[in-house]
Amino acid sequence: MRNTAKITTAVLAAGALTLGLSACGSDKDSASSSDKSGPLVVAASPVPHAEILNFVKKNLAKKAGLDLEVKEFQDYIVPNTATEDGSVDANYFQNQPYLDDFNKKRGTHIVPVVTVHLEPLGLYSHKVKSSDALKSGATVAVPNDAVNEARALKLLASKGLITLKEGVGNEATPQDISKNPKNLKFKEVEAAQTPRSLDDVDAAVINGNYAISAGLKPAKDALVLESATNNPYGNFLAVKKGNENDPRVKKLAKLLTSPEVKKFIEDKYAGSVIPSFK
Repeated sequence: MRNTAKITTAVLAAGALTLGLSACGSDKDSASSSDKSGPLVVAASPVPHAEILNFVKKNLAKKAGLDLEVKEFQDYIVPNTATEDGSVDANYFQNQPYLDDFNKKRGTHIVPVVTVHLEPLGLYSHKVKSSDALKSGATVAVPNDAVNEARALKLLASKGLITLKEGVGNEATPQDISKNPKNLKFKEVEAAQTPRSLDDVDAAVINGNYAISAGLKPAKDALVLESATNNPYGNFLAVKKGNENDPRVKKLAKLLTSPEVKKFIEDKYAGSVIPSFK
């Protein structure tokens, strides 16, 4: 999921207007989900989601009889609202905890179809070479949205840097830390800004898509990286409930979990994006 940036109301409103217009800019697009004979229009984050979809479009879709159209979005709000209102047929950018939170708060009815890949969350630093080298009182930047902040804290806890209170779920905050042996301090910033914070803090937990966009190589540069095993944050193709059996969606789901896509992900991202299917 490519995972979420907290956006101010003003920015969100402007972004929703601009991106909404691009998503709904033609009668063809507006009717996309009702016309099962037309192209399948999929909203996606640029990296790696749109790159993966464009690989499918260029190399696999025609042979499978799928007319695929990819629309890129920079934010994490409009792809779901556009899927809900039928401006696009599907989206590919998010993970289950984020979707659960989105559906609950916004009353949408988006459901996953097939999980494709994981973008491991990682701890990065310009100042130390290992997590053990973090000094007492070091400042660590973490994403400030509910899902990604909890995910970041769980990553740090998995490596023994902190301990979280028992039973803490996907809304954990620094207040839920029960043990902090290094007395780490936490700076909460928008997820998209975490790479830029690296010069101002001792370390930062960065979402995989933002790390890649900033020129970092998670498999090589991360001090600590999420494991793909039993990871609940895999990114998936999603549709509005009731559209799971759209023949076009089924075709795309099959192509996204094909050996060709697996090889493309492994070759292009070299461990920074990990296929979530066998």
